[in-house]
Amino acid sequence: MLHPSPTTKIDPTLTRTTIEEICECESPCVVLSFANTNYTLNLQPASDMDGYRAMVGKTVLGTIHATARRIDAATAGGQSIDPVAGRPRRIMGRVIGIDTRSNGIVVNVGPDMAVWLMVSAPNQHAKDFAEVEFITCDILPGASFKFKELA
Repeated sequence: MLHPSPTTKIDPTLTRTTIEEICECESPCVVLSFANTNYTLNLQPASDMDGYRAMVGKTVLGTIHATARRIDAATAGGQSIDPVAGRPRRIMGRVIGIDTRSNGIVVNVGPDMAVWLMVSAPNQHAKDFAEVEFITCDILPGASFKFKELA
């Protein structure tokens, strides 16, 4: 069932999500869902798994962190994470922040959904991108979620 999107504004570099479950597979992960979408992402926890267990079923604010294989400019399409369920493998969205010190960018990939990307391709640097630029990239395995606060 799709739940309506919250109307309260949040920092655009944060992600508002519901922690659906803790997956105890060979690589433990946190399963996240997003209001008014069918997305269910499996991400590695950025801290102790016990803290996430206590928040199952709650809506939280946090950050999604990933490493980009190679970032390319996109001329068409929409904001998205691919696939809709499971480990994220590809994203498309608009650059909303640049951190040249850590060689990273923040990409808006949907309503209340942002991904902090580390630039890893040879000869690519965060300073090569501009805010509002539309980009697409593959994501390396190991994307994670870092809890900030309850929403």
